[in-house]
Amino acid sequence: MTVLNPSELDGLLKEHPEWKLDSGKLVRDWSFKDFVQAMSFVNRVAELAETAGHHPDIDIRYNKVRLGLISHDAGGITNRDARMAGRLSRELS
Repeated sequence: MTVLNPSELDGLLKEHPEWKLDSGKLVRDWSFKDFVQAMSFVNRVAELAETAGHHPDIDIRYNKVRLGLISHDAGGITNRDARMAGRLSRELS
C-alpha cells in the first residue's frame, strides 16, 4: 500500500472538499442537534467501517463528531483512506 503523494492528495481534496488535512490525517467534521444524534451517526460509521475493514479515528464532543482517516500501517494517507472518505461522504451526508 502506497502513501498518496502531494499531487494525489490535492486531487483527493478537490474531489472531496468537505475533507481536509490535519496532523497528517484526512479529517471531516460533522455537527448534530444533540448527543443522541451524534451517537447514532457514529454507530452508522461503525457499521460502514466494519464492512470496509477500515476504521476511522472518531472524536465525539457532545454534538460534534470528527472522523480521521490514515493508514497507520502505511505511514500516511492511502487510496484506502480516499475510498473510505468517499464512501462516508456518499452514505452519511
